[in-house]
Amino acid sequence: MEPIYDSYCGLFCGACSVLVANEEGEVEKRAAEWNKKPEELRCFGCKTTTVLNADCGMRLCARGKEIDSCHKCDEYPCAMLESFRADEHPHHSVVLKNLETIKGMGLNAWLLEQKKRWSCPGCGARFTWYDEVCRKCGVKLYNCRDEEADL
Repeated sequence: MEPIYDSYCGLFCGACSVLVANEEGEVEKRAAEWNKKPEELRCFGCKTTTVLNADCGMRLCARGKEIDSCHKCDEYPCAMLESFRADEHPHHSVVLKNLETIKGMGLNAWLLEQKKRWSCPGCGARFTWYDEVCRKCGVKLYNCRDEEADL
């Protein structure tokens, strides 16, 4: 299955450790580390159907309204999206910023920007939301916690 890196809510799925584990063939390894069953971690993006996102309210809402992004909704930004943005997960804090950027520059340009954003400035290797140092070259990374603090 081809991964889908954009989500309805504005997350960049290309920086998700679960999606990366699937792309790199490391689902079994990560499942053991995270005390999960491998089938619970099969995911190629929030717009695909997985165990992880089956009950995501924003996904269900967007699909029900036949829109491909929350920013296209008449109720944007809704209480569900605002609550998601403000929850305890730092990688959620950027969703409104991301949706506004998508709205302004278009999806393809945003995806290119995000690919660069989530690549190590030292060696260009891909990294995920919570990585603190590059697995390949050891450079300190600007992760989602740093980004949340700067918002």
